[in-house]
Amino acid sequence: MKIPKIMITATLVAAAGAVFAEASYPPVVSFVSSKTRAEVIAELKQERDEDGPDSPVSASPVLQPAAPAKTRAAVKAELNADATVANRELDVLRMNAGH
Repeated sequence: MKIPKIMITATLVAAAGAVFAEASYPPVVSFVSSKTRAEVIAELKQERDEDGPDSPVSASPVLQPAAPAKTRAAVKAELNADATVANRELDVLRMNAGH
């Protein structure tokens, strides 16, 4: 009883797959350009000339690194002032690293 049900299900799945396979993907869409290749190249050259020779066409804002809140000397002084806290934090780091 199970084998006929499995065969019918497999046949229906195969038939459904065949139906979907006949559809064209992606759909064919005719595209008509409003500009010629020469016009597009001329526009690109004009934009590059306006932006300058060193800037890329797709310039992204340059992110500056954040200034540290404390200097290295300030951190060392803080750790030397409270050695027990520094040792405890070091032990926690070692435990988390698997040492």
